[in-house]
Amino acid sequence: MIERVEAPIAATLRNGRTVTIRPLAEHDREALLQFGRSLPDDDWLYIETDLHNPDIINRLVNAYAAENWRQLVAVTKTGEIVGYSAVRRLPGWSSHVGDIHLIVRKDHRRCGLGTAMAQAIFDAARDLGVSKVIVEIMQEQTSGIAIFERLGFKIEGTFSDHARDHVGRRHHLYILAYHII
Repeated sequence: MIERVEAPIAATLRNGRTVTIRPLAEHDREALLQFGRSLPDDDWLYIETDLHNPDIINRLVNAYAAENWRQLVAVTKTGEIVGYSAVRRLPGWSSHVGDIHLIVRKDHRRCGLGTAMAQAIFDAARDLGVSKVIVEIMQEQTSGIAIFERLGFKIEGTFSDHARDHVGRRHHLYILAYHII
């Protein structure tokens, strides 16, 4: 079994705020639900996981110790979750690949938190033992694309009209990848 890296990371953002990036824990249920409820309607066009739904939140929190999954949250001094990221090792013939997800609350964007969380979840992917990490992202999500490109990810594929948002519109989906080994 692979040893987990569990040490919290203190991050000082460009706006002077500080957050702690740490693994999702059992006691984060309500804070994660509040995080999901705090996201603006525009974000829900691009989020695959329903962070409004208490059943989904329970599933995520209950999986905090899953062997093939790492989840991190960015937490303020007051205990608010302002960012969530996850990496899941894919099954079967893609078991060497980790799939990354990342969302930052609107009032904590453009201050370096997305980059700090991306780096932390990238490190968690290494902890899973994967040799390649991918992120699926819609073409319109230019800030997210820029974060991962700064970390060395490259667009490996484009799927035309592949993703549908929550109101049914189709979008081009990019697959960005980084080969660790």
